[in-house]
Amino acid sequence: MVNLRSPREIALMRRAGLVVWGAHQLAASMVRPGVTTGEIDAAVEAFFATHGAVALFKGVPGKVPFPAVCCISVNDEVVHGIPGPRVLRSGDVVSIDTGCSLGGWCGDSAVTHPVGEVTPDVQRLLDCTSGVLALAIQLMATRSRWSDVATEMAKFVRDYGFAVVENFVGHGIGRSMHEDPQVPNFCTPAFRKNHDFDLEPGLVIAVEPMVNMGSKKVRALADHWTQSTID
Repeated sequence: MVNLRSPREIALMRRAGLVVWGAHQLAASMVRPGVTTGEIDAAVEAFFATHGAVALFKGVPGKVPFPAVCCISVNDEVVHGIPGPRVLRSGDVVSIDTGCSLGGWCGDSAVTHPVGEVTPDVQRLLDCTSGVLALAIQLMATRSRWSDVATEMAKFVRDYGFAVVENFVGHGIGRSMHEDPQVPNFCTPAFRKNHDFDLEPGLVIAVEPMVNMGSKKVRALADHWTQSTID
């Protein structure tokens, strides 16, 4: 069931979102060659504690509980990378995904950063992904159904010559980090028929485009969390 939020509830969610954004600003200031992903995670964990927020990712159930407050994915890692001793190097691309609960309301977002100088092809990937997110936000103001937005998102990515990851999608958010509806970055006939939803006042969703240079397919690594491109 999709929960529509009141203006007061959205204001409370915004407080959590602002803490998450502050954590991202801190993380961004640390993204440079020589820093480890574990150091970034530790800084974000301390930031949440300072602001009285509860980290949402640490302890999420799986084959093993997720061990960190951030998912930090580097290069061919798409999502759910586990922070640790990995050292960032110039030319890397690092995606930092984190979330917190504040006063019982959740915030969740991811930001992808170049580390030093990146190749033109990598910059195109970054431009495509930020561009498709901006497109989705713009279209949500004028479209009535998510399927219309998702169709345009997939076309935008295809026009770049890239592929939308289909194994993972965005989601509703509110009292819990993951709520209905599921928010794909592509549209299938089955989604349009069975899972489409109206874009209406009070809807709060996390739009999470994931874009690969090659195949849309991903594979799980041995840590049971990190998802990598297959090529």
